Amino acid sequence: LRAGSLERAEIPITSTNCSVFLCHEKPDANQPVIFNPDFFVERFRHEHSQIFSDLVLSNITRLIDLPGDEFAQLTGESVPKVPTSTGFLRSFNFRKRKEKGVIFGAPLTEEGIAQICQLIEYLSKNLHVEGLFRVPGHSLRQAALREMLNNGTEIDLETGDFHPNDAATLLKVFLGELPEPLLMHRHYHAHLKIGELTCFDEKGNKTNVPDKARQIEAFQLLFMLLPPTNRSLLKLLLDLLYHTARSQHINKMSAINLATMFAPHIIWPKNVTASDLQGNIEKLNNGVAFLIRHSQKMFKAPVYIKEYARLFYTGSKTLQSNVIAGKTSSTSDIKPSENQSYTESCLRELYKQVSSMPESAKKKKLIRRFEKQPDSNSSGETRTPFIKKHWRSRSAGGISKVGGQAFVMLHSL
Repeated sequence: LRAGSLERAEIPITSTNCSVFLCHEKPDANQPVIFNPDFFVERFRHEHSQIFSDLVLSNITRLIDLPGDEFAQLTGESVPKVPTSTGFLRSFNFRKRKEKGVIFGAPLTEEGIAQICQLIEYLSKNLHVEGLFRVPGHSLRQAALREMLNNGTEIDLETGDFHPNDAATLLKVFLGELPEPLLMHRHYHAHLKIGELTCFDEKGNKTNVPDKARQIEAFQLLFMLLPPTNRSLLKLLLDLLYHTARSQHINKMSAINLATMFAPHIIWPKNVTASDLQGNIEKLNNGVAFLIRHSQKMFKAPVYIKEYARLFYTGSKTLQSNVIAGKTSSTSDIKPSENQSYTESCLRELYKQVSSMPESAKKKKLIRRFEKQPDSNSSGETRTPFIKKHWRSRSAGGISKVGGQAFVMLHSL
């Protein structure tokens, strides 16, 4: 955003309206530019979805260990396998209703979210109600409200015809009747693994203390893989529950109480009972409670993802073309030596970008990070930050090496 004549425009990107300002004056290189890094993230996700997914998946596997089959489920390369009512694992074939105008029991759509937003908005004004989401509503009023929502009716919930408990119960019913949980079957195992992330002691041994920072980072990445509709509704829901929990001194509903109410509807596999989850209920409930407590951070991109997207669009064309070329190449055709050469060329390009930054404490820190790495065959210009490689092939539940290389280039930023 430069000073001068400005015009506001709304640009839809993956179902999200991003506000930007268009400047009609000639750019002045001496004027600072203020921008929202999330704009580049959304643009990158929209224009290069596969590269974006590979980048996110690479960083998820850096944080949690997913065996080949579980990783293949996360990427969609194999059908999700989750606990069922028989106690065994089997594949799910999701039943999708196609009744026009019906939102309950139908796949999630933007139209459905728009209808459910009426409930969410109403509930956000009634957080004082004791036992909200725990005390059931009136069955006849709920049936009438359900029919109105299914018909696409715009409802005035402030007339007093309905009680907040009616809307709260119906919101849970809507989530529970989705053909697939809001948090998705394919992400089920990842949620369990994220809940197991703990801190290490001074000797490098795992402790029982949850590593909140790594858990938040992992959830931020995982939520980037959700379909736009799931991500949008999840954000609205968690924000509502966050503010509900903040009023627990009035409504008696803490984060864990809310999680106990909602986990069966948003993360439990379909058609299971408590006994089918084999001891994972507490993990799932605690995981949802964690999402509620930290919901204000869950939908922000990690800094290295923001920086990668920014450099992709504002850096040199060499970096951009290298990333795209690397993505379009078959990973199986790249030899380790060739892949390392490509990685080093990207890192050299990144080093140039860092060197061109204005003098600051951040720039000095990044330069020191480059120079700390021992490399007897390289000058200071080509030294690289810490590299964590992922050598899994896509067929074995792996990812394109480009994603790992992207993280390597930007993890320190």
